[in-house]
Amino acid sequence: MTPVTLDKPSVSTSPTASIPASMPSRSPAAKTKTVLVGFDLGTNKSCVLAGPVTGTDIVVSKVVPSVVGYVKDGIVDGIIAGNAQILFGEDAVRNMLHVRLVAPVSQGVICEPAAARDFLQHLRTLVDPTGQAEIRAVIGMPANAGTQARDDIRRCAYGIFDRVLMIPEPFLAALGYRDDSRVSQPNYLDPVVNSLFIDIGGGTSDLCLVQGYFPTSNDQISIPFAGDAIDELLHNELDRVYPNNGLSRHKVRELKEAHAYVGPSRKPLDVKVIMGGKAHTIELGDTIARACNTLIDRIYPALTTLIERASSDSVLALLQNIIVTGGGSQIKGIDAVLQKKLTDDGFESPKVKLAGQDFKRYVAMGALKAARSARENQWQVLLG
Repeated sequence: MTPVTLDKPSVSTSPTASIPASMPSRSPAAKTKTVLVGFDLGTNKSCVLAGPVTGTDIVVSKVVPSVVGYVKDGIVDGIIAGNAQILFGEDAVRNMLHVRLVAPVSQGVICEPAAARDFLQHLRTLVDPTGQAEIRAVIGMPANAGTQARDDIRRCAYGIFDRVLMIPEPFLAALGYRDDSRVSQPNYLDPVVNSLFIDIGGGTSDLCLVQGYFPTSNDQISIPFAGDAIDELLHNELDRVYPNNGLSRHKVRELKEAHAYVGPSRKPLDVKVIMGGKAHTIELGDTIARACNTLIDRIYPALTTLIERASSDSVLALLQNIIVTGGGSQIKGIDAVLQKKLTDDGFESPKVKLAGQDFKRYVAMGALKAARSARENQWQVLLG
């Protein structure tokens, strides 16, 4: 793999002062090996990849819904497997009738610290069931994440991961999307050298100029409008058109993921749903279009702003390498609509591409690559 230079200032090697002394600690003497982790802590889904320090092997690859389920009081023995008190991811969702579901992340940052710690501990267990390895984790952060958001990650990771390094998610997506086997080919458009990534997640849409160095704040724009905001618009519109429909937010998200599109209305779009135990057919063509086109209205001005910030020497190549990733990349027609808007506005031969079906893993893949390239003084020590 071609080494990647991360021009990030050295960070402190002592834990944050506000970390509670009561958090669990592990003795460095107990460590038997070092495991590197690439971690995408997403609003709706998180991805964790793990591997050894050397080589390119990935020994753990998991995509887990970012949700923790705390079992309700009074649940009969045997209803929850093993009588567990806390469930995670798919297990929590499957048992939603019997648990209190808590999402630890909102708009890409931690909103429920206790649940976040439980979730991170669960992911650590997936990576290192013995609890004896030194875990170094590169964690993706939303573009322009502030000091508070970074401190929250450090506090939650303290005593769970041993060292962390936080890097903007769009940069990591570019690093993960990069095909290392083609870097030396003259016709390969290396996304790490010159690209513009649009990472549409659950809580935020992050846009980033990636031009071979660690992006500055001027290279990134984060918009608090993404998948969850589309869900809310859909939910509200369905409640207006079909009063007392009883559709849950979870069901509305399923409808969005199955039918989302941008561009002109695609009527009819008739969908069968269950309301009050009875089958009903609802028309989603206009509703889906209005909600998803709102996303285009939000991200397009940020896209053109970043293009205009690129140097005149790089912008023509940049326009050929605009990549949409994250869950929002699955919205039908999003690449074509963005490309047409750029063309109509006079940008020279733009090319907007989709990251592909592996979009859930690119941030974590890039994070694991970054972990293998990171200098020793870039890691923040979080040993308890």
